[in-house]
Amino acid sequence: MEDKLVTLAILTFEKAQILKTMLETEGIEVYIHNVNLIQPVVSAGVRVRIKESDLPHALRIVEDSKWFTEESLKEDSSTSVKKVLIPVDFSDYSIAACEIGINYAHKVGAEVMILHAYFTPYFPSAIPLGDTLAYQINEDDSVQHLLKRVQDDMANICTLLKRKMDLGELPRLEFSNSLREGLPEEEILGFCKEYNPTLVVMGTRGKSQKDLDLIGSVTGEVIEISKIPVLAIPENVPFKNLNDVKNIAFATSFDQRDLVAFDKFMNLFKDFDIQIHIFNISTSKDQWNEIRLAGIREYFKKQYPNSKINHTVLDDGDLLLAIEKFVRDKNIDLISFSTHRRGIFARMFNPSIARKMLFHTDTPMLVLHS
Repeated sequence: MEDKLVTLAILTFEKAQILKTMLETEGIEVYIHNVNLIQPVVSAGVRVRIKESDLPHALRIVEDSKWFTEESLKEDSSTSVKKVLIPVDFSDYSIAACEIGINYAHKVGAEVMILHAYFTPYFPSAIPLGDTLAYQINEDDSVQHLLKRVQDDMANICTLLKRKMDLGELPRLEFSNSLREGLPEEEILGFCKEYNPTLVVMGTRGKSQKDLDLIGSVTGEVIEISKIPVLAIPENVPFKNLNDVKNIAFATSFDQRDLVAFDKFMNLFKDFDIQIHIFNISTSKDQWNEIRLAGIREYFKKQYPNSKINHTVLDDGDLLLAIEKFVRDKNIDLISFSTHRRGIFARMFNPSIARKMLFHTDTPMLVLHS
């Protein structure tokens, strides 16, 4: 049987040549496919492909190389254990996140971990202003009292989820839980490094909470920094199962990194029957937007021939309003954005589109680090 080819990375032409040389010196046969076939849609980049049987050896070589960044690699999700991490604060909207996370895990055959982070009166202040995944503690609360309270609440949410499974409201699935002391966003991000989940599912209060500060949002901070895909679930989400999702929007800024993000997106939703709507996140009047979107759609359709993909050029004007109109007009059930690591001041004074959208929509959002 012929050894099929798998994609190891999508890189600039120069980096792809370096990687090709590196692997070939180790006896690995490498094929590079130019993804810049639809000028000027995609910036210069190539798909580095190798035989599937060479993948473990190639990954070891790349991991040993300090030159190569982990963001460039395509994860071999077929051989790794799938995991879903669900941070909770025991609110109604975190229950909704649990339901969606558990249903997704059952669908894709993943294990589930429920996480709660709390801080004590002796921990440095900085109480989150947004989605507080921690307790507001009275002065007379002792550390022991607090710990007992969070243990009881974790036991209660686990009991609730098991009851839903017994009643047939959720699929029967084994899950674990963990309590962490510390600032919620730091503990969630730290736990991600240890647990290495496939997906993080988090609740968020959504559009109705006008008084929330974006900077203080735990979910907002996690989506800006996490390298793991984060699914943000607003409290008014109309469904409990991603099987009910029919239309997913994927935002593009015509950046090469969108190709990597889209590949992660397809890995997460390969078991779902969905219509994908690609849209631009620039509303400036540019004659290339239509051409670029059409080209990207055609490229994606060639790479993922069984997928259903179309494209929409957003209306000119305010971007957030244009996205909201697009969501209404196309009956979008979920929006996917890609983001990349930025400094703390950039995050504070110029929040990403994904972070801004957290409190401008009641539509769930999937944020991918590219």
